[in-house]
Amino acid sequence: MRPEIELSWRRSRMSGLAPANTAVPVDEQAVDRRSTLLRAAAPVLTDLTERIGDAPYGVILSDRDSRVVDIQASARSLHREFDGLGAVFGGVFLEETTGTNSIATAHELRSGVAVRGEEHYLDRFKHLSCYGHPIFHPITRRLLGVVDITCRTADDSPLLPALVQRAVRDIEERALADSPRSRQRVFEAFTLATTGHDRAVLALAGDLVLSNSAAADLVTPADHHLLAQLTADAGPVHLTLQSGSEVSVLARRVGDGADGTVYEFRRIDAPSRAAGNAETGPVYVGGGPGTGRTTAARAALSAPVTELDGAAAAADPQGWLRALALADPARPLLVEDVDRLPADCATRLLGVVDRPAGLVLTGPATPALEGAAAALAAACRRHVDLPPLSDRRTELADLATGMLRRLPGGDRVRLTPSALAALAAQDWPGELHELRSVLSSTLRSRSAGDVTVSDLPERYRVSPQRRDLGPLERAEHDAIVAALRAAGGNKARAAAALGISRTTLYSRLRSLRIG
Repeated sequence: MRPEIELSWRRSRMSGLAPANTAVPVDEQAVDRRSTLLRAAAPVLTDLTERIGDAPYGVILSDRDSRVVDIQASARSLHREFDGLGAVFGGVFLEETTGTNSIATAHELRSGVAVRGEEHYLDRFKHLSCYGHPIFHPITRRLLGVVDITCRTADDSPLLPALVQRAVRDIEERALADSPRSRQRVFEAFTLATTGHDRAVLALAGDLVLSNSAAADLVTPADHHLLAQLTADAGPVHLTLQSGSEVSVLARRVGDGADGTVYEFRRIDAPSRAAGNAETGPVYVGGGPGTGRTTAARAALSAPVTELDGAAAAADPQGWLRALALADPARPLLVEDVDRLPADCATRLLGVVDRPAGLVLTGPATPALEGAAAALAAACRRHVDLPPLSDRRTELADLATGMLRRLPGGDRVRLTPSALAALAAQDWPGELHELRSVLSSTLRSRSAGDVTVSDLPERYRVSPQRRDLGPLERAEHDAIVAALRAAGGNKARAAAALGISRTTLYSRLRSLRIG
């Protein structure tokens, strides 16, 4: 018996529960029918059930107190069976009431768990296999509930965990979108500040505190009052924290300042002083047209920024050189399209790459650079190469959702999981420009509510590889493709992430025609 199952059995026995127990307590009155969980989960679970189709799988949702709040299954026989097992609205699935199962044990462990056949503690569950995974609120990280897929053991599939995990991610995204807009802005600003580096970052917004691990090791709650006194957007300030650590703190307001503040910390010690500006040295952001070079470059700098353009230098070298000479040395500098700089402009820029305020250059992917542009990239201490959108399918949901919010009227609609899956299956030769065009076109046909696959332009509704697959096969196809992309094509790692053997993965690759 697996260790986590053995420990669950021990907890069940210690609670006084007998394996022959058949009574499951029901507490319908305590269920919050208007909860964040139900609002976020309902369309996701409906979409998942539609994708599974008539296959004999049931989807169960429980709340933070492990009460069943939703049950969905296309097969009517499963509904009848669930009723007989106590899996009804309001049914309380804790280990002390129902023993070891994927709802109760996932709730207890706060992690995903599969329970198959004889691993169930109660005798009447032993003909079932199930996988459950907890849902956490993206901002507060509090437990919202558990999503479970259950079937008879004979119908068990090794890809159930991947299907459930994807549903959980979609529910958590909807829970974030359901949060007050001010909290969303704080969360987005915090996420942006922590992306791509390991500096300590803390966000404060009323009673909300977000902290990455580096900040948790550095900043204590006793420091929060001191931080709240800082003037935001005024540049770095030196502070001594309660721990005695000396830090440089940059405070940035979120929204109009009333939403909250994000703080970025850098330790001040002898080695860092001797290193000069090594931490904030020049950065090169490379990638093809439309891959988001400008957005990534601006995210790497603190505002306000001086921006210069290589195309303008090609048209007016002298004017560009004057602008470079007059650039405020206290402001970070962003120079775009360095591959288009004339030789004299590139040479002059090469002489100031170590400017203390910071410098970010953009241009083609590093291997494509030649001459002076290659020399400029080589002088940068850090390189960020942005892959084409077709290689960033695991990021596409975040990219599309963020882009949609920035479009006029985009805050009134939401991309459903099925629409995001259809978009992720495309090749995107036009990169982010093409994605923006598709989203803009979609907004013209759907100005409010949930954007489904049918709202997308016709050619973007189904990927060629999935057209002849059944609903469950499509769900398996999407789970495998996502795992392969996340693993960089490494099949062994993808199989491990999916919880299946490499032999099973290879078999499903052939069966689902995944090249």
